Amino acid sequence: MKKLFMAALLAASSIVGFGARSEMAHTASEVTFASFNVSFAHDGDPTENFEQWVGFMNLPVAKQEKLLTIWRTGTLEGSELKLAERIIQIRNIAAIIQKNRPDVLLLTEFNNDGTAESDAALSGFQANYLAHPQSMNSVDGGDLLEPISYPFVQNYPTNTGLFSGFDLANNGTADATDPDDAQGFGFYHGHYAFALMSKYEIDTAGTRTFQSFKRSDFAGASNPTVAPVFEAQTCDEIETTFGVRCGEPWYTDDEWDALRLSSKNHVDAPIIIPTKNGTKTINVLLAHPTPSGFDKASDNNKFRNSQEIEFWLRYIEGADYIYDDQGQYGGFAGDSFVIMGDLNADAIVGTGSQAPYNGIRKLMNNKRVNHAVSQVTGGFAPISQGAAEALNPATSWSGSHPYPEIRSAVFGSRVDYAVPSADLEVVSAGTYWQPVGAPGRLLFNDARVGYGDSKSISSDHRYVWSTVKID
Repeated sequence: MKKLFMAALLAASSIVGFGARSEMAHTASEVTFASFNVSFAHDGDPTENFEQWVGFMNLPVAKQEKLLTIWRTGTLEGSELKLAERIIQIRNIAAIIQKNRPDVLLLTEFNNDGTAESDAALSGFQANYLAHPQSMNSVDGGDLLEPISYPFVQNYPTNTGLFSGFDLANNGTADATDPDDAQGFGFYHGHYAFALMSKYEIDTAGTRTFQSFKRSDFAGASNPTVAPVFEAQTCDEIETTFGVRCGEPWYTDDEWDALRLSSKNHVDAPIIIPTKNGTKTINVLLAHPTPSGFDKASDNNKFRNSQEIEFWLRYIEGADYIYDDQGQYGGFAGDSFVIMGDLNADAIVGTGSQAPYNGIRKLMNNKRVNHAVSQVTGGFAPISQGAAEALNPATSWSGSHPYPEIRSAVFGSRVDYAVPSADLEVVSAGTYWQPVGAPGRLLFNDARVGYGDSKSISSDHRYVWSTVKID
């Protein structure tokens, strides 16, 4: 078994090293679907805003080069240093995309204006980063990659930063500037949003979104119960801090009735792919559920994460109670799909592996999902050498992963997915995470930039893909 694993790992590494596939979109015999949390939504900074990211994305290449030339001298400080580090991060993200060259790409944590009316950041990213050769060596330059373009791009409205009108945080004040009082956590409306880029037509008329679907309408969901969530927390402390008692619901009835299930959005977007025998439609099912951590005095986030994931399970099974933002009821009506996103859950370790929070395990085990990719022991499990050699446990607070090669995030879990439906034939799948000494390693770790890894360099998540046969 160990020999088989190592052979598979080396094969995946070989695939990773040369990109997911060559760019032959016109033949459409194979199509690569990829999910990438690009970590453009930096955490914990209440001063960040969408306009700031529009500025980053629309900085002309000549100005980028001038700024980085000065950065290399080590003399930048303050806002100029912060800007230079953002430019390095965005360039490295673009380099990873250019290296792997997916046909259909979901970008999570790609900020927008909340309503998806502005494409200023998305178009700027294409024009000023993807359209220009980036380097496999990050700030060192050289080994330039081929530019890439996506004729079909789509922003989606999001619940992140959208004020609920309620004191969801139970701190005594309903505050439009408090990210915990929003329908989905975010310091502004549009924070942590996601976008779709495709070489093939996105059927916008046939797209279904589920931004407004109520959590209370999800079968089996109930208002979370107040209880200690860590060992030192007491019921007296909870009542003093949050004004609620153990055993009571965390939300009021009015709050629970108003809450939306999706922390960002759930999107079913058909991709129309031309083939030599006509067209093939594959629906991409997009979501970025809330993390299961950060609970205050209930298991709210654990339940919500699981329910957001299990939404897709109910959807592909045809649940008739599901309704979209256009008022249409019913589940998935297509033939083939790819589940894509940072799902913030691992079916093997952590909260997602434990009932009643194991929506990810239920989804990955479903018969309509391609087990060759969804299962850690599957023939196309998205493994990487970079993940295999990374620290395990990854952090002081995470447990050891029994399948370290499957991890897709620096915090030690498999949370990123591009999993096709069972009817699709998988050609390859993997995670782009280069090991120490390999070409492209500086796109992940570089002690000269910020704190040397994670979001300072590119992302705390890794690019994952699946390539499927179309014709």
